[in-house]
Amino acid sequence: MSRPLLLIGCGKMGSAMLSGWLESGIAGGGVHVVEPMGAPAEFDGVADVNVVADVAALPADLNPEVVVFAVKPQQMDDVAPGYQKYVGAETAFLSIAAGKDIAYFQSNLGDGAAIVRAMPNTPAAIGQGITVCCSNAAASDDQRELCRSLLAATGEAVVVDDEGLIDAVTAVSGGGPAYVFLLIECLAAAGVAAGLPADLSDRLALITVAGSGQLALASEEPPATLRENVTSPGGTTLEALKILMADDGLAPLMTRAIAAATERSRELAG
Repeated sequence: MSRPLLLIGCGKMGSAMLSGWLESGIAGGGVHVVEPMGAPAEFDGVADVNVVADVAALPADLNPEVVVFAVKPQQMDDVAPGYQKYVGAETAFLSIAAGKDIAYFQSNLGDGAAIVRAMPNTPAAIGQGITVCCSNAAASDDQRELCRSLLAATGEAVVVDDEGLIDAVTAVSGGGPAYVFLLIECLAAAGVAAGLPADLSDRLALITVAGSGQLALASEEPPATLRENVTSPGGTTLEALKILMADDGLAPLMTRAIAAATERSRELAG
């Protein structure tokens, strides 16, 4: 990439992406960052990073290859219109703002804007996230692939053709870390109820969930087989699974939870 990137917002997710770009070398043309609060100290003095507080302070001749919106959704109404001047066939706009669909950006930037909408999740902050993205017809294949590569700097990135999938993606992987954190909380609390010291139970729950995720990633077996491998006939795990896998157990609860989150995502998108 010979032309610069323009990053709008450098909070946790923006910083994670910026770090990934610098480490991978994908930002060969440098990165301009607009962040009123200033970028994190880790980027101070980095030669390829120029941080300004406002769009008006950017170089007048700036011609970014991609404009990346990494601000909170509630800030987007004030932010997005200020970047209309970069709309053109050579510049793509990439957004990671939840609830802001492609139509929203077309109304704020113009129908001719090449737009890629992405839904990341919080493990991206440590390079372990997964992001799903889609684009409008104005985005070229090269622009879609470039945006996918930028997102892949924080983990795995997947391109889909149907924007309608993003609501369910938001529910599953966008909110997924919260559900896993709740599982850790509940597992630890159940251990305490069974007689374990709180600090030991907390650690057992945390490492068990983290290790199980790593095992699932490393294994060629599906999760169902891995579960069966842990479950001995007549053993303790089976007794627990009889409750968790009952007709009113975890599966229907999760189905209802994902359905509720998916519907809420649709409502937020308007």
